[in-house]
Amino acid sequence: MNETLSGQAGAVQKILFWDGSGLVMAYKRLEENSFTWPAIRDGAMTLNRAQFEALFAGLDWRRVRSLEARRPAVAE
Repeated sequence: MNETLSGQAGAVQKILFWDGSGLVMAYKRLEENSFTWPAIRDGAMTLNRAQFEALFAGLDWRRVRSLEARRPAVAE
């Protein structure tokens, strides 16, 4: 179960989620600016972990890109 609520013109974010042992609530309020929310599709917003962390930090989650780590050719 995950639920995200916003208020005050997008400057407040409240997230409820089940961590397997109980319900957790996270609250974040931006002093300046507001959160940039993803579009709702099929009744839900979808973000990967890096995008969610950027959103919760007040950053523009749309600019987050995954970096592909390459394995070293030879390990010493």
